[in-house]
Amino acid sequence: MLSRIKKNDLVFVLSGKDKGKQGNVIDVDKDKNKVLVKNIAVVTKHVKAKRSGEKSKIAKEESYIPLCTVMPVCPSCKQTCRIQTKFLEDGKKTRICHRCKEAF
Repeated sequence: MLSRIKKNDLVFVLSGKDKGKQGNVIDVDKDKNKVLVKNIAVVTKHVKAKRSGEKSKIAKEESYIPLCTVMPVCPSCKQTCRIQTKFLEDGKKTRICHRCKEAF
């Protein structure tokens, strides 16, 4: 099955606290239908020191958001788009933009 969103895709956030922002996909969790986007859904975590000499710190890192709250941005027309699939001549499946019909 061809995934709608893959790693390193540019996506637009549709809902949530970061609504309207864009970012690149870092990781996709297909089992849980969640996606990790750079600089989106940043949470603060308190990290305790594990060894002696190490300091405790407050770290900011991205958290996973539901896959249904992001929409891919087409690299050619620079607009959010729905993804369609198309078979190439060699039998491979590819993703294409619904608006401009260009391949991703």
